[in-house]
Amino acid sequence: MLLKDKTAVISGAASQRGIGRATAELFAEHGARVAILDLDASASADAAKSLPGSGHVGIACDVTDKASCEAAAASAIEAFGRVDILINNAGITQPLKTLDISLENWGRVIDVNLTGVLLLSQAFVPHMKEKGGGSIACMSSVSAQRGGGIFGGPHYSAAKAGVLGLAKAMAREFGPAGIRINSVTPGLIQTDITGGKLTDEMRTDILKGIPLNRLGDAADVAKIYLFLASDLSSYVTGATIDVNGGMLIH
Repeated sequence: MLLKDKTAVISGAASQRGIGRATAELFAEHGARVAILDLDASASADAAKSLPGSGHVGIACDVTDKASCEAAAASAIEAFGRVDILINNAGITQPLKTLDISLENWGRVIDVNLTGVLLLSQAFVPHMKEKGGGSIACMSSVSAQRGGGIFGGPHYSAAKAGVLGLAKAMAREFGPAGIRINSVTPGLIQTDITGGKLTDEMRTDILKGIPLNRLGDAADVAKIYLFLASDLSSYVTGATIDVNGGMLIH
C-alpha cells in the first residue's frame, strides 16, 4: 500500500462520479485516512463513510472563504493529528465565450479554481512546515495549456493557467521545507460535469484528436494524484503531469 499510515485532505470530493471521490477511494485503498472537503457537510460525511477502511472524516469547506479553509484545516488536523497530503481538487466550469463573460462569472470561476488553491494551501502549509514536509497536488486542466477546452470558457482557462503558475512558485518557496507541490492537467474526463453534455457526434469528433482513442475516467486522474502523493514521486516538485490520452503532446 503506497499511503500506509498517511493522512490526506481532498477538496471537492463528495460528488459520486467526480475525480475527487475517485481519488479518495484510491487513497483509502492504499492505506490513507482521508478527509473529504466539500460545500455540504452531510454529503462530505456520507462520502467519507463510504470509503474503504476506517478513520475517514467529512468536513464542510468553502474553498473561496479563508475562514472556512482555516476551520477545515483545524478540523482535519484535530481528527488525524497530522496531515501529510493535500489535494486541491475543487473546481467549477462555465461554457461561456469571451464576450459573454460577466464580472460575476469571472469572479466565481477565478475564486473557486484559483483563489481556492491559494487559500487551502495557506491553511495547511504552516502545519506541513512544522511537521517537516508534505505533498500538495493542484488541479489544473489541458484547457490552460491549449487555450480553451470543450466545456470551459476563457475564464476557466485563465484560472487553470493561474494554478500552474501558483503551484510552481509555491514549489520553489516551500521545497526547502520538504513540501512538494505539483499540478495535474487532465484532458476530457467523464464526470458529472461532462455527463449529459457530450453527444455521440461530439464524442466521435473528440476521439479523432486523442491518440489513445478513449475519453478519460476519474480513476485515470486519481492514479496520478496517488503517484504525486506517494513516495514514488519523492524527487518531483514543480511538475505538471498531463493526463489527456495524448490530446495535447508538447
